[in-house]
Amino acid sequence: MNYYSNKLIKHGHFDKVIQKVTEALKEEGFGVLTEIDVRDTFKKKIDVDFRPYKILGACNPQFAYKALQAEDKIGTMLPCNVIVQQTDVDTIDVAVVDPVASMQAVGNKDLESIAGEVRDRLKRVLEKL
Repeated sequence: MNYYSNKLIKHGHFDKVIQKVTEALKEEGFGVLTEIDVRDTFKKKIDVDFRPYKILGACNPQFAYKALQAEDKIGTMLPCNVIVQQTDVDTIDVAVVDPVASMQAVGNKDLESIAGEVRDRLKRVLEKL
């Protein structure tokens, strides 16, 4: 089972794609709680040049609440990560975690339907880009 879904965007501007992803997440009920600029962090911490790469920590409060009701340690797997990375001069790759794959490790049947609904919403985010 793949642990992510992704979409390649040709001829997009990195910052505009981040904006579109954030808007599409909002339309599906997600907010972005965290934004990690991997490129900037690598430059500051280890003086390495890296391609534009951001990790967006997306959360849908309703689903997070349901998941925490079903499994109190599930917070270790929240929020849902979405990555946006420039893979070459013309291409930006947007990838979303597959929560169904993540939740299989937990072995809690109550999480399966929640994870399925979240996966469907995240896939719709990709379709909107």
